[in-house]
Amino acid sequence: LMSAAGVWGGLVNPGGSLRLSCTAAGLTLEEYPIGWFRRAPGKEREGVSCIANNKDGRTFYSNSAKGRFTISRDNSLNTVYLQMNELEVEDTATYFCATCQVVMGSLFGMDYWGKGTQVTVSS
Repeated sequence: LMSAAGVWGGLVNPGGSLRLSCTAAGLTLEEYPIGWFRRAPGKEREGVSCIANNKDGRTFYSNSAKGRFTISRDNSLNTVYLQMNELEVEDTATYFCATCQVVMGSLFGMDYWGKGTQVTVSS
């Protein structure tokens, strides 16, 4: 139903940038809060960012994403993006998009999940 992909591939040097795209077939993303999650090898899944489904487009970022990542929507393309700048080796993970909810400062994935896309930050 949902799929995530990295533009220009998923391998980038430290300090570089990458934009992830989340699209969906049969699901209108603008009706849902949509977020990005990641799982690094040997680590638990981590919520990265979430964008609200209402017009104010409120956003949430994890501490590790603040100041470096930007989440946005293009409703005409039924797509949610995650622009990642100043990438670090520690950002290496499989990234997933999903419907999301922020509860008391924590980000949770909800009912719909996309297939993951690998992001590797390495020199």
